[in-house]
Order: sequence, then structure tokens, then C-alpha cells
Amino acid sequence: MALSDEIAEDLLTAIIDGRYSAGSALPPEGELAEKYAVSRLTVREAITALRVQSVVRIQRGRGTYVNPPDQWTALEPMIRAAASTPRTSAAISDRLIEARRLIETGAAQLAAERRTDEDLEQLAALLDDMRAADGASDVELFVQADIAFHDGVMRATGNAFVPLLFEPFGRLLVEARRETSAVAQIRAHAIDHHAAILDAIRAGDAERARTAMTAHLNQTADDLHTHVVAPRTAPDEAAGTG
Repeated sequence: MALSDEIAEDLLTAIIDGRYSAGSALPPEGELAEKYAVSRLTVREAITALRVQSVVRIQRGRGTYVNPPDQWTALEPMIRAAASTPRTSAAISDRLIEARRLIETGAAQLAAERRTDEDLEQLAALLDDMRAADGASDVELFVQADIAFHDGVMRATGNAFVPLLFEPFGRLLVEARRETSAVAQIRAHAIDHHAAILDAIRAGDAERARTAMTAHLNQTADDLHTHVVAPRTAPDEAAGTG
């Protein structure tokens, strides 16, 4: 890895950790060059790498400032930010669900029209895996089966491009689902909604499949805020009013 890439990585970590918060300025080039024992040109290359991803913006004559995560344009930094603080992850998780809704509702509709018997068997097996994992409180297995079910819906469309639209979300989904699937009530909701999606796809009812997927993603958003975001931010809010 080039020195500039190492510095960009270190600065991104500092941003995600909150050492440089959104709206704050990074240290001047000279200070960073001294800190990392490199030339100003190397520092400039590192900052350019972050600017290309919209992690930072350069204000001529003033300095380099950190952008809010929801303005970043690269997936990898957003994935890392989403797994960090509650406030950051809530905002990005909401955007993720919005993006999934655009892709997955249409995919469910198309899957209902084109699914094969093999697709149905695979989806049914994955739903059984989710139920078994829930019964054993095996969060890791539940997450794997859950994400594989959604991938199976993508593949059931019979369109090779559709699964590629879902793939970039994979890593972020794993982190998000590990957290939410630790809650038994959320697992129960997920199983019910996945069963409804499968029933609609099996029936070949495209509109019902679309509606079932929409309901599932709406429930996912509600569960995230009710069972994950609100409980973990409550202590911070209480501390601020004490």
C-alpha cells in the first residue's frame, strides 16, 4: 500500500471514530506531513483520495473539512461508518433500507413471475434454516440464511444483472443483521415476513410479492429504530439531561 493510501486510511479511521467530526477541519497539510513524516505532496494525495469519495471537501483558503457520512459517495467508508456510532449508523441504515426497497420490491415482483421449482425449493430451505437458527438462538446462522434468502429472490428473477445490484450491500447487511437479529422479536418478525414473501412468489402473484417485500422492509426499519437505535441512544440522551 502506498504511503498516501496509508495516510488516507488513517484519516478515514479518525473521521469514523469521531476524532474529526462532520463539519470540522482536518489539520493543515504541514502539520499532517510532520505527523506522518512524509512530504506535503503525499499528504495532498491522501486528502485527494478522501475528497474523491466526498468524505472531505476542500475550501480554498480555509482548509479541508469533513462531510457528513450521508454525503459520502463510496460504499466502503459508508459501510465502516454504519458500524460505528449509533447516530451515524441510524442515518446510513435508513438510507440502506431505502435503497433496498427500490431494488428488492421490483425483484420480488419479477421473481413471482419467473421463479423455477428449484428457486422455490432453495427459498423454502433457507426459510427453514432461519426457523431452525431462531429456535437455537444462533444469530450467525440466522443472518446467513436471511441474507441468502434475499439473494435467492434476486436470482429467482432470472435476470443476471439483478443479483449484482444487491451484492454491494452484502457486507453492510451482515453487520446490520447481526445486531438486529440478536433480538428475538426481530427474528420472529423476519420469519413471518419471509414466509409471506415466499408464499406470494410460490403463488406467482407479482403484486402480492411486491407488497410483501415492501411490508418486510418497512418492518425492518421500524424494528431497527424501536429495538436497536432507541435503546442504545437512550443512555446518551439521559446523560445529556442529567
